[in-house]
Amino acid sequence: MSHEQNSYRTWRITQPGNINDNLELITTPRPSADSLGKRELLIKVISAGINKADYWPVELGGVSRIMGSYPRSIGLDFSGRIVAVGRKVTDISPGDNVVGRMNPVKPGSLAEYVVASYDGVAVLPNNVSPRQAGAAGTASLAAYQSIAPYVEAGDRIFINGGSGGVGTFAIQVAKALGCHVTVTCSTDKISLCRDLGADEVIDYKTVDVMDTLRQKGRVFAHVVDNVVGSPHDLFHPGCGQIMLPGRKRYYVSVGGGMNVDTWAHTTVGTSFLPFLGGSKHKWKPLVTENSHEDLAQVARWMGEGKLKTVIDSTFAFEEVSEAFSRLKKGSMAGKVVINVEADGAAEVEKE
Repeated sequence: MSHEQNSYRTWRITQPGNINDNLELITTPRPSADSLGKRELLIKVISAGINKADYWPVELGGVSRIMGSYPRSIGLDFSGRIVAVGRKVTDISPGDNVVGRMNPVKPGSLAEYVVASYDGVAVLPNNVSPRQAGAAGTASLAAYQSIAPYVEAGDRIFINGGSGGVGTFAIQVAKALGCHVTVTCSTDKISLCRDLGADEVIDYKTVDVMDTLRQKGRVFAHVVDNVVGSPHDLFHPGCGQIMLPGRKRYYVSVGGGMNVDTWAHTTVGTSFLPFLGGSKHKWKPLVTENSHEDLAQVARWMGEGKLKTVIDSTFAFEEVSEAFSRLKKGSMAGKVVINVEADGAAEVEKE
């Protein structure tokens, strides 16, 4: 094995602060096949995606050191080709193309190789390019886990925020599950949301979202909030005004932008019984979890043409700082992708 194959490049964060000022590209020894745990996989990364969660904890000042030591690896989402697998992995083989998500407490997808756990990896169908799947992990899992457990075919669902990374997947997931989809977005993203399958689009730039929803009546079986904070009263009293009467239903918050007004309404809604002014509906903040089964469903839908990654912008592996600048700028249409491997080739571990 050559020197190049024995080592690999990986990005890491050197210290808390502005992530753009504290990124470092280093070379380190590559893990060997015999070092893998029984449910671990060694993967040559082809593409990777970045998320807000990759940088915001780093930029919290002194609190950042409480949340982890430095230097630290970075990145959750990736696609790649399997190099080697642990002895308990029987349905994924060297040479398979995969989509994946690192364990959030052990990130590191902004690297030429990763060691990932089985629960965060699924095989891609042959007709799906790894380039298309590199940024899918976190956003597709968040979309799937915020919708699939709560709906049935024919349900009407409201998705607040349809044009970002999670939102673009959420529209497609809801349609794949047979739902009627209403979403919000800005004027310039209306065509995107409709192209992804949204049945109704509310332009938050031109109309009051809650007034528009109230005019539709109590028709929604489920609400997913990818924004959280605008509208500030979407959960309470909003859900009681727009969700179907009868049994308790769920408002799932995916975004983390809660402001004072939203906090106040949410506190009232969750702290009091309905006859005392609280909400009869359940507020559930989403904690995205790695799941082989969920990722496998995402991959199947990709192969069937029901799901795709909407790519806002693409950067080379050496341009990670520029990629984070784009992510932090906001107003994206989909995901920011890093092409870790320029030519798409990946090796298979030799026995």
